[in-house]
Amino acid sequence: MDKYSFLNAAHTAYFADLYEQYLENPDSIEPSWRAFFQGYDFGSENYGMNGEIVEGVSTQVPEHVQKEFQVVKLIDGYRTRGHLFTKTNPVRARRKYAPTLEIENFGLSQADMDSVFSAGEILGIGSQTLRQIVNHLENIYCDSIGIEYMYIRKPEEIQWIQNKLNINDNQPKFSADEKRHILKKLNEAVSFETFLHTKYVGQKRFSLEGGESLIPALDTLIEKASEYDVKEFVMGMAHRGRLSTLTNIFGKSAKDIFSEFDGKDYEQEVFDGDVKYHLGWTSDRTTDSGKKINLNIAPNPSHLETVGAVVEGITRAKQDDKYPENPSQVLPIVVHGDAAIAGQGLVYEVVQMAQLEGYKTNGTIHIVVNNQIGFTTNYLDARSSTYCTDVGKVTLSPVLHVNADDAEAVVHAMLFALDFRMTFKRDVFIDLLGYRKYGHNEGDEPRFTQPLLYKAIAKHKNPRDIYAEKLKAEGIVDDAFVKKLEEDYKASLEEKLEDSRKEDKTVITPFMENEWVNYTTVEEDKMMKPVDTTYSKEGLSKITDVISTLPSDKKFIRKISRLVESRKTMFDEDKLDWAMAEHLAYGTLLEEGYDVRISGQDVERGTFSHRHAVVKVEDSEEEVVLLNQISDSQGRFFIYNSLLSEYGVVGFDYGYAMASPKTLTIWEAQFGDFSNGAQIMLDQYISAAEDKWKLQNGLVMLLPHGYEGQGAEHSSARMERYLQLCAKDNMFVADCTTPANMYHLLRKQVKANFRKPLIVFTPKSLLRHPLVVSTVDEFANGSFQMLIDDASAKADKIKSLVFVTGKFYYDLLEEREKLERKDVALVRIEQLFPLPTDDIIAVLKKYKNADDVVWAQEEPRNMGAYSHMLMHLDEAKSFRAATRRPYGAPAAGSSVRSKKRHQEVIDFVFDKSKNNQY
Repeated sequence: MDKYSFLNAAHTAYFADLYEQYLENPDSIEPSWRAFFQGYDFGSENYGMNGEIVEGVSTQVPEHVQKEFQVVKLIDGYRTRGHLFTKTNPVRARRKYAPTLEIENFGLSQADMDSVFSAGEILGIGSQTLRQIVNHLENIYCDSIGIEYMYIRKPEEIQWIQNKLNINDNQPKFSADEKRHILKKLNEAVSFETFLHTKYVGQKRFSLEGGESLIPALDTLIEKASEYDVKEFVMGMAHRGRLSTLTNIFGKSAKDIFSEFDGKDYEQEVFDGDVKYHLGWTSDRTTDSGKKINLNIAPNPSHLETVGAVVEGITRAKQDDKYPENPSQVLPIVVHGDAAIAGQGLVYEVVQMAQLEGYKTNGTIHIVVNNQIGFTTNYLDARSSTYCTDVGKVTLSPVLHVNADDAEAVVHAMLFALDFRMTFKRDVFIDLLGYRKYGHNEGDEPRFTQPLLYKAIAKHKNPRDIYAEKLKAEGIVDDAFVKKLEEDYKASLEEKLEDSRKEDKTVITPFMENEWVNYTTVEEDKMMKPVDTTYSKEGLSKITDVISTLPSDKKFIRKISRLVESRKTMFDEDKLDWAMAEHLAYGTLLEEGYDVRISGQDVERGTFSHRHAVVKVEDSEEEVVLLNQISDSQGRFFIYNSLLSEYGVVGFDYGYAMASPKTLTIWEAQFGDFSNGAQIMLDQYISAAEDKWKLQNGLVMLLPHGYEGQGAEHSSARMERYLQLCAKDNMFVADCTTPANMYHLLRKQVKANFRKPLIVFTPKSLLRHPLVVSTVDEFANGSFQMLIDDASAKADKIKSLVFVTGKFYYDLLEEREKLERKDVALVRIEQLFPLPTDDIIAVLKKYKNADDVVWAQEEPRNMGAYSHMLMHLDEAKSFRAATRRPYGAPAAGSSVRSKKRHQEVIDFVFDKSKNNQY
């Protein structure tokens, strides 16, 4: 008797369902069935070239059961590889992939097409003929939408997606009114670009032509998101299609855009402005259902994908500040270019943040406006991956590839993305496959590099006309309706153009103005004014008690217990170190109701084991954060060890600070020069954003700096780079030498009624240096000192006046004591920008008997602050420079050589005859 005869009596749909479970997760089914399916798979792999079964293999399985399995495999093939065989490319024949989804590749034949298979039940269509099953699969997986999702490892997500796809065979189903609205938004997108093209001939606008269906998709997203109670959108996008998005989605008046095209000057005096397709915008929109949604599109530089990290930070700040109970009420959207998302490493950094505790935003909708060209580079030269969106698979996010010419499919895909994000709080990617009607900008000639493609594009109808023809065929609109849509919108644009040309100046509306109501923009003179940062000794004592007392019912590593308890000892002995400066700065601000956020690599403990803001219980690794236990009404203290990223994390924290001015937002580098990896953020946002976009930002960057013989990569924070970026009133740069000064500097950053980025070169060896201590009174009643004079120097006895900054001061102090030199004054410049020139000149006058004025630094001559001093202080041109020789690398790798060079500089400070600098 056939040993598989028992299969004849069983329902084949049951086998199909069980086999489907086996394909998804072999370990989830009963072992004997798993063994059977493994044997079946082995047999299936032995089909001949033409689908015939190799003799002796699988023939014992009843033929109808065997065919059911083959249909299940066909279904699985469509689910896994159907996206490779879609109709998603409007202007190019897509690449060929093998094997195809022909039924013969699954052991089936045309003779089976009208046979009924129970496997259809897997698709929710019941027992159906193979022909109906194939039609169903073609509609779902191989029409205008291709979807990748089978790599997802959570069965509930896969099931949700499959259930969603089975509705209407994954085909859009919109009412007549909804279709007319899609056409209206498509018309706005097409007509806006056409209008600009005729009125501003040859001007760059980076048009959306070829991807206009983005506009109805975004419009629908906002409308439908309101039904999920989404309150705010934060969007980032590069220049392609930005102007159309600003006016047709965000409600920016076309009149203002026309003013920018006319190149008028800005109404604001203290503002350089930026090109029109980089500007941000904030507006409120009332949806058709009467709900109010706040819309933000972040200003962005040309540097590709940089804005994505900023958007995530803005989103998280809004979630933390306004919607901590339901963070999904703020929804981030990042619009990418196809070449950029594939080529820019920042995308990977941002994607890796998506589920991390310190950076998650409950899912981002990523949209790629896919032109299939990067400037002049074909997609085949732009990536090794099959799709530009393959980075989305890093976090197992679903990816939808959509034909941009099929407006309904694009809107349908956007609704799928919204539902997925709101259900699972995870990222989702939409690859909007279109084309670029003109060159990279409207002045380029694309036929130089893609002649065949642009012949096809020249003959291609725009998405509005394609959709209008479809709706006419359905009897939903007629020629008169379409003509009126065009005429009405064009007339409104003509009216706004006329209004625009009556005005002489362009007015720039600040981004997220509502978050900055009580803050003022200041120039350099106001930056130099003192800020009250005092705090009572009693209050400091109470905070010290909290941060020096671990829970008595929990067990901690002995060393950490002693370290935490020593905080109280330091306070009682009136010797507060650097860690206490930080803790008390954070604690006092928290007690005053401000929030504090710190992130970076290893910040919870601190790279040099000084902070220990998070303490772990020894036997459970439960986290104890004492700074969150100060009082019931305190602000919130957030501290997160970051992923090993600088660019992405600095961008995120910059965005956070942009949206939350009441939070002290800090990014700390593991070593100062690690910030090299975030250089684009420094150049494009931190140093320039106030000039370009009227954006204030209070981000603090803590950069460990100091020459302790640790080699080239662990010595210099490259202060010369930051100082070179300093201009007018764009940031603060400090290099503190006392805990009290650091304490007041951090408090000042939040207590001031304005915000500027603050770069602090923080110490390493000074964290535990016996001389680097301050008194409680200096904390309680002091203030930030931009310059610290030499308290021990007698002015009339001083022959050599030495200006120095940072840790090098203590090296010189030690040498002065060793040499017993009473004729040398060591004056510390604690704020490098804005440079306290008045204070420096006053010191020069005070020490009028000094005939030797020295600028001393431990860095090479071509690094450090020397060139900065020359640029910003005329008197510095006559200073004697005591530095290392110029070098290409910041420091020597050999500790012996490093100490020798260090000592040479020290010797030259005290004896100018020892000048062996060159």
